[in-house]
Amino acid sequence: MQRCMVRSDARIIDAMQALEASAVGIALVVDKERRLIGTITDGDIRRALLKGAALQSLLGPHVHRDFTAVSPQAGRAEVLDLMQARFLNQVPVVDASGRLVGLHLLREVLGAVERPNWAVIMAGGMGTRLRPLTEHLPKPMIKVAGRPILERLLLHVVGYGIRRIFISTNYLGQMVEDHFGNGNRFGCSIEYLREEEPLGTGGALSLLREVPQHPLLVMNGDLVTQLDLGALLAFHEQGRYLATMGVRRYCHQVPFGCVEIEEGRVVQLEEKPMLERAINAGVYVFSPAALERVPKRQFPITELFADCLERGERVGAFEIQEDWLDVGQREQLRQAQEGGAQ
Repeated sequence: MQRCMVRSDARIIDAMQALEASAVGIALVVDKERRLIGTITDGDIRRALLKGAALQSLLGPHVHRDFTAVSPQAGRAEVLDLMQARFLNQVPVVDASGRLVGLHLLREVLGAVERPNWAVIMAGGMGTRLRPLTEHLPKPMIKVAGRPILERLLLHVVGYGIRRIFISTNYLGQMVEDHFGNGNRFGCSIEYLREEEPLGTGGALSLLREVPQHPLLVMNGDLVTQLDLGALLAFHEQGRYLATMGVRRYCHQVPFGCVEIEEGRVVQLEEKPMLERAINAGVYVFSPAALERVPKRQFPITELFADCLERGERVGAFEIQEDWLDVGQREQLRQAQEGGAQ
């Protein structure tokens, strides 16, 4: 990023040199405190020269000061949505004081390499625990930070280079299809797995018309997360797992003093202990061979893992370190809407 920075008192020739050295298509104009003043592109310079400016002319009059920037807390989905909406290839990152701290490039946000993997996002549930919010709206279409949960998730998947995405639908599924269409405006291809009746957490996988040739990413449609999907897929393949489950550490403090008893005797006391367990995070990767076992009926996805374990096959557990929230309950939804997960 240093190479594309120029001072506000620079000249046109300085900006041209910065554009050439950085090769990112934009020069960022900053003051002495590194606060972002504006931006300038090679097109801006070309127009300035055509209007009579010289290479030694001051840059100031030609700088765009109404630039678009994001905060360091902006998630990948938010940045990608902004770029697509405003046809931007670069978006600066500035902190609360206006200082330049980074630069998002479209090629990096989308992922350097398009992946051959497909993804399935499960979005057919009725969301009964969130009623009345879900009486006329599918749970994945509830908005968090101004965007439907499912849209945030879809953009996150696209951001990791996955271009073929399937969305399972049932309850109010037409609303989902009307919003996302064929996926063109989200940078991907979307196909729908329409459940004529609820098929559980895994049964929709049987609706795939063909078995993928590469590991399949599967995600619940009510997640708000910044999970590193590239690391998850690499973990699955490097471990040669048939199935991998994303897991999350869950801590719960018992509100009472606990007593350990042996043969009627108290042997240990522990005051309000903190219990920690690994929980199913609703994110999975399946190798093609595992998918062939999914029956065409209502089917809990955990049964597929149980089947693999019974056969003595390799099952991976990928621990999610990034922000993660399952918004299937009111408290988690409130937390997400208040900024609990980017």
